Amino acid sequence: MRNPIENLNKIFDSRIRLGVMSSLMVNESVSFNDLKQLLEVTDGNLASHLVNLEENGFIKVHKGFIGRKTNTTYSITKAGEKAFKEHVEALENMIKGVK
Repeated sequence: MRNPIENLNKIFDSRIRLGVMSSLMVNESVSFNDLKQLLEVTDGNLASHLVNLEENGFIKVHKGFIGRKTNTTYSITKAGEKAFKEHVEALENMIKGVK
């Protein structure tokens, strides 16, 4: 029998990265401020988790302006979508295995 946790992705162990990915799975893009508010984290904390997800190729960063204010939004990549779906599936299988 396969180990049920072998398909879990360590990158999604963090509650914040899990929240970012969950949010991006159901929204085309989400702004930095919306993520910060949704996850109730500080700028620095959120930024470090976003960098981790970006460096792993799971999210894309889009920098733009609204008027004169900078506006940074994030979206999920195909690789991110696939990795996150596999992670959620592994969690579901692990839960089913506990019954």
